[in-house]
Amino acid sequence: MDNNTINNKFFQKLIERYLDGKTTADELKLLVNYYESFQKENHWVEALGPEQDIKERMLVNILDAIKDESPKPKKVISLINRKMITYGVAAAIVVFMGFYFLLRNNAETANIENNLATTTIQAGTDKAVLTREDGTMVELEKGKIYKEGSVESNGEHLVYNQDSSSTAIAYNYLTIPRGGQFVIKLADGTQVWLNSESQLKYPVSFTKNSPRTVELIYGEAYFDVSPSEANHGTKFKVFTRGQEIEVLGTEFNVKAYADESHIYTTLVEGKVALQVNEHSENLVPNQQAVVNKMNNNVLISTVETKYEIAWKNGLFSFKNKSLKEIMKVLSRWYDVTVVFEDESTENIMFNGQLSKHQNIENILNLIKNTNFIQAYDINNNTITIKK
Repeated sequence: MDNNTINNKFFQKLIERYLDGKTTADELKLLVNYYESFQKENHWVEALGPEQDIKERMLVNILDAIKDESPKPKKVISLINRKMITYGVAAAIVVFMGFYFLLRNNAETANIENNLATTTIQAGTDKAVLTREDGTMVELEKGKIYKEGSVESNGEHLVYNQDSSSTAIAYNYLTIPRGGQFVIKLADGTQVWLNSESQLKYPVSFTKNSPRTVELIYGEAYFDVSPSEANHGTKFKVFTRGQEIEVLGTEFNVKAYADESHIYTTLVEGKVALQVNEHSENLVPNQQAVVNKMNNNVLISTVETKYEIAWKNGLFSFKNKSLKEIMKVLSRWYDVTVVFEDESTENIMFNGQLSKHQNIENILNLIKNTNFIQAYDINNNTITIKK
């Protein structure tokens, strides 16, 4: 019997204890760690029974285990939404770890009520609007093929091939609506992931001996920049709302939403030079520059980049984020309006990770089970959070 078979059997026994609510706090940590090291896919195993029932049992058991065995409550509620896993036959035993919450104080159990609309709010998908140099607008969406000259799209990616015959500088715009996302490959080979409610301006072709420049007009984008060596030594620059980022070849994330008071630039690999008015800063990997749009003050700090770029990998990932901040992110992806009935609930702090590819009701129900909110109401595309 090989080690994988032994591990799978041990894991299966641990899952059985977990589903029965018998795991200790140490076993729960072991289960989460073991699960994380093997998570691969997200297919529900029918033999386990009804998906929603099992998820709810798992949530209740985790809550009970933490409440009963943790020596003291935590200051931040922890949300973990795990993908379902499969690694051979034995590995198909567990699925969707859901959320677990570390409550920061002993909240009393609240009466819970839901008034759900009959229409389910759908998660976002691949979609964008391309505005060509002549003003023509083209809707791009999953499953729709588009090809025009040196530009083509399969409905998930937009690709520009360098056109050496073109000498005139022409600009296109790619606009991502709320509830959308898209990936673009520029003519120099640079790839850009665009988040919901974002717009990028870029040249159809880059001039051989000039800097490669693009503009993030608003929103959030992750850049994987083609190196200078592959582009005649030219530098790559990103302009966004008075900020200039100069790179040689690197990966970084820029968040510059119009309705937010700060611009966030996070470096994953390489090196960038950030300039705001007369102020200049060089970033190294794992550093983030936060620019205050009111006074242009710049704050540099070290961050965990996985939280900043999780969105491009199909996840919401939050660290010490308030419910208000989380709902702002969710509102863009699900194209909804969120209203708080009581402002005090806006400042509840959370940690955690969620899949972007699930109905928003799943997320709301799991947040509701912390007892920090009593209920929520969905009316068309407006969500009201009730205390």
